[in-house]
Amino acid sequence: MLGLFRSALTGLGAPAVRTAGPSRAQLAHPLPAGTQARFRGSQLMPRRIKWKKSAKGRPALPTGGSVKGTTLQYGGFGIRLLEQVRLTAAQLKSAQAALKRKIKPVKGAEVHLRVFPDIPVCVKGNETRMGKGKGTFEYWACRVPAGRVVFEIAGGGIREEIAKQALKLAQVKMPVQTEFISTASPRRLGNLVGDFDRPPAAQKVVRGRELTTPGTQSQIAREAKQAADAQAKADLEEASKIARV
Repeated sequence: MLGLFRSALTGLGAPAVRTAGPSRAQLAHPLPAGTQARFRGSQLMPRRIKWKKSAKGRPALPTGGSVKGTTLQYGGFGIRLLEQVRLTAAQLKSAQAALKRKIKPVKGAEVHLRVFPDIPVCVKGNETRMGKGKGTFEYWACRVPAGRVVFEIAGGGIREEIAKQALKLAQVKMPVQTEFISTASPRRLGNLVGDFDRPPAAQKVVRGRELTTPGTQSQIAREAKQAADAQAKADLEEASKIARV
């Protein structure tokens, strides 16, 4: 009996034995609050954001005259929006998957996404009273103005017929009207299409509705190219005259 009591006392004074298991450093480091990862669920979402909730806003009409993002950046072919809209990550992901599936047989062809959903959209349930804070997070979205290029297909020497068929699958996924463009397509400013790089007096600008007639868009691009060649020729002659003097 005395021996059992002594063994119990020695057991109380002995240091506790740690069980084998992963340490804190070995555990997956949790992401801090307000952080999102692009790789989770193969969805389009930002990796990190400053605020978990923000105002989703409305797509603005570019009234300042900027034509940035209305032409192709990687060459090849693409689709351009004719109206301003808020695109969701699910819509972009669905269109991107359809494009990749269609151009998969063309070796070297790639799909380029020109917009990215980085705005968290929050919603509230039906018949909910006003106030008591913002609603819960629902999906990611992005505001896209009219005339902005959304998708591009380039590389691999892809033909225009195949690119049109692939981009038509993406056009069906878009909630607004879009147009097929190429490297020869002019810039777009809202509902106006033309060569906005030239001086205002020499610009050839038409309304977007006039482009519905066959060949009008290619004709504008051809006239713009001819005007650019003429301007380059005039600059070269002027430079040669200065060199002679």
